[in-house]
Amino acid sequence: MKFSHKLQQMAVFIEFLAGAGLAIFFHLVLHNEMASYLIFGVGVLLSLATYLLREDIGKTRTELTDLYHQAHEVTYAISRVTDAECQAKAQELLANTMRTITMLQNGFIPLDETEFYLDGAKSSDAATLQIRAVDPITFGWLARATLVNFYQSNLRALERKVKITRIFVINREEFVEPEFQKIILTQLKDGIDIRIAFRDEILGANAVSDRNTNIPWDFAVYDEQVATEVFPHAGKYYGRKTTQPAEVEKYLHYYQLIEHNAHAVIIEGDRVALASDVTAAIMSDKSI
Repeated sequence: MKFSHKLQQMAVFIEFLAGAGLAIFFHLVLHNEMASYLIFGVGVLLSLATYLLREDIGKTRTELTDLYHQAHEVTYAISRVTDAECQAKAQELLANTMRTITMLQNGFIPLDETEFYLDGAKSSDAATLQIRAVDPITFGWLARATLVNFYQSNLRALERKVKITRIFVINREEFVEPEFQKIILTQLKDGIDIRIAFRDEILGANAVSDRNTNIPWDFAVYDEQVATEVFPHAGKYYGRKTTQPAEVEKYLHYYQLIEHNAHAVIIEGDRVALASDVTAAIMSDKSI
């Protein structure tokens, strides 16, 4: 085996010696200078071609071997797990990894909670025209550090004249909650265009068709270039981000569907009210 490998390495040198030997034979013995020069030239060219071909084959073989081991490394590692319970856990980890890889193949970057709001803040700071957001209202807007820091980036965007529209998706009874009223009132006063979408109205809109639209309720689109979404169910990752034009366009479409069912709000004293309710009350008073 070692001799064969050594012989392969010396193949170029052997071909050169063979060509040179034939050239010398034709020149000294047969006294045919033209043939000797021709044989020597062809021998050198063959030696060079053999060298280049051998190098290319060797490089390709090394790359293919590395790719093969890389592709099957995880499979071989899992196959060496003998304990049944450990094997089940290994299969679970492999399934989760494959889901993550599939997400990456589709142009989505999975993010934990800190990374998600950090990326959101960076996208907000980079925005120049418009931010469209859909959020379920939570108490964290005024308390959690990640949300507070993210909101500060929204305020910086407002200072740069970036238009921010946020649609809060809530239940009807949540709208009058003092804490939620405070969150909406604060953002309205800061200059964010706030809309309210009630969950039952969005569900009613989806129920017209038997198709499962799977509209997300917690996402944002920055300048029609970047989209982020919070996963509806807790897991290893908190959310994801994409810059793929086709995927960003999907989120813009989701936003338009939700916006179609959203209500404008206005400040009425120290509280927030639906603009449609205030208009209806005014019209009722005028009719009296």
